[in-house]
Amino acid sequence: MKFFPVVQILLGLFALGVPLLPAQDKPDLLVVHRIRQEAFQNSQVMNHMFYLTDVHGPRLTNSPGFRAAAAWVVEQANQWGLGEAKLEEWGPYGRGWSTSHFSAHLVEPQYAPLVGVPLSWTPGTAGVVSGTPILAPLQSESDLERYEAELEKYFAKYKGKLRDQIILIRKPPRLETQQEAAERRLTSEDLTSRAEAPEPLEPIAIDLENPTVPTDPDERRRFYAYAPQFVLQKLRSQREELLHRLNRFLVSEGVRLVIYPARRGDGGTIFPPRVGSYKAGVPDPPPSIALTPEHYNRIARLIEKEVPFRIEVEVKAQFQDETLDSINVVAEIPGGSKSDELVIIGAHLDSWAPGTGATDNAAGSAVMMEVMRILKALDLQMDRTVRMVLWGGEEQGLLGSKAYVKQHFADPETMERKPEHDRVSAYYNVDNGTGKIRGVYLQGNDMVRPIFQTWLAQFKDLGATTLTIRDTRGTDHLSFDAVGIPGFQFIQDPVEYSTRTHHSNMDVYDRIQPGDLMQASAIVASFVYHTANREQLLPRKPLPKPWPKDPKAE
Repeated sequence: MKFFPVVQILLGLFALGVPLLPAQDKPDLLVVHRIRQEAFQNSQVMNHMFYLTDVHGPRLTNSPGFRAAAAWVVEQANQWGLGEAKLEEWGPYGRGWSTSHFSAHLVEPQYAPLVGVPLSWTPGTAGVVSGTPILAPLQSESDLERYEAELEKYFAKYKGKLRDQIILIRKPPRLETQQEAAERRLTSEDLTSRAEAPEPLEPIAIDLENPTVPTDPDERRRFYAYAPQFVLQKLRSQREELLHRLNRFLVSEGVRLVIYPARRGDGGTIFPPRVGSYKAGVPDPPPSIALTPEHYNRIARLIEKEVPFRIEVEVKAQFQDETLDSINVVAEIPGGSKSDELVIIGAHLDSWAPGTGATDNAAGSAVMMEVMRILKALDLQMDRTVRMVLWGGEEQGLLGSKAYVKQHFADPETMERKPEHDRVSAYYNVDNGTGKIRGVYLQGNDMVRPIFQTWLAQFKDLGATTLTIRDTRGTDHLSFDAVGIPGFQFIQDPVEYSTRTHHSNMDVYDRIQPGDLMQASAIVASFVYHTANREQLLPRKPLPKPWPKDPKAE
């Protein structure tokens, strides 16, 4: 049998696993080349990082830093000539919070500065708090029923004994020597494993009226995979109420200061616990701080050995409750022939408070700003409108993106869609730290695999090779996916995200890898350009069903 040369070539490509795509999905190699040149030779991404961190960080939602950062992004967007640059209000959200002073010292028997941070949404102290702490430990439990019982024991044991006290509220943590490097890049073996589809999880029976989280790890994974949203919200509310009960007790007992050890971290890195709340009308904790475990444990040993000692701590903190609404930042590059259709990119602008929010998530915000700058600077002609939205309230549960999706596209609880829903091709998100992009989570949408495969192939030399059908959780693409709009998060090298920076006092500018952000900017800009000019919208999964309702609410 004879084959024409073209047929032979096509069969050869098919055998090699090269996708045979329509012309609309072939990348524009000249544009890719220009994007790469602009991203690497004229990069401004670290300038964006400087202003988002050293100038305006931290950016706790509704704090002065957050609102100043949002205003600066709008100013930059206007300077670049982007359209519709604005602050879009949503809410209600809750209170902002910031600090203007923190100090902690061991004064006797020898002077030493104490490395620590004030905890978010804690009131300030009434001047300098000076005295000798006591150890009044409360066991931390992940199981709600066990923790509720633990609280009752704690209240009975310490009622009437804590007035005017400074308390250490946890047992001294045990520190282990560091056995592995804090920094890690994904290996080829890691990426191969990531590309494999996950093992299916067998459904689990869930008591919808009185849900409890299983203690068995396998059952716990199945529970969180299949639990309806109202069940997860119910569990969050129960945990919050137990925290509010503890705070009410400590305040009513007249505690002057609560000291926590970092929930993890050592060597000066503090991953602080959460004790206060952004929500209006809930009880505030007493003034609360977290110390690095080494310093916390020194104080605990002095208590145990009954050595006379004294510490001094001062916290000046302010609540911002002039408005309980918050904002997202929006800017656009208007499209051409299909300007009513959208490609949306985003990252969360808000941060946690101990550091300046560099890897979480000034990095993602800076990348998305740089993508818009690159596309505008190159004057690329795009059929669809490209819209950037930087979110508020992500750290409190994707609140800004959820509100935006509900206002503009659809309500996931009812799946009642708005006209704009059908005009969005894709949403792209960056929110996993400073690490370079290594691929894309398809979020269960296997129909985009051959399209992304050919777009991503242009960046193989930069380490981006992997597509995985897997979902990834915990960031703003989920708000779009929840209403059936294709939403994607990129696979990134972890670098130091979980070991040093995520929500810690070390989440600062110096932990950023400039080359990684340049690489990410080039890849996202290329994906955006090709999505904006693709003849058709990206393929969609079937629309999700409305969320199941709470039987007790009916």
